[in-house]
Amino acid sequence: MKLTQLALLTVAVLLVLATPALAQAPSSATLAGAGVGAGLGAALTIIGAGYGFGKIGSAALESMARQPEVAGRIQTAMLIIAALLEGATFFSLIVCILVNGNATF
Repeated sequence: MKLTQLALLTVAVLLVLATPALAQAPSSATLAGAGVGAGLGAALTIIGAGYGFGKIGSAALESMARQPEVAGRIQTAMLIIAALLEGATFFSLIVCILVNGNATF
């Protein structure tokens, strides 16, 4: 219940604070709110990547602690998965940057 109240309060504050920014007449070259969308997309990407790296690291360390004899194979697999996650994160961030700069009607 408290999480729902916090989420609703956050949305209300964002809507109230966005009103002065959206009161301007949008220029004809860019889509209104593209910067906000790109910023939110980048933030969600970084949060998701941080959560993913944390889960990968904790699972790998836990499995290495349970079976120390296979620690080398687990570490190799962990690094490969982390590299793939990092690549997907960079791709998403680049898309957010491109949307921010080139959003047109």
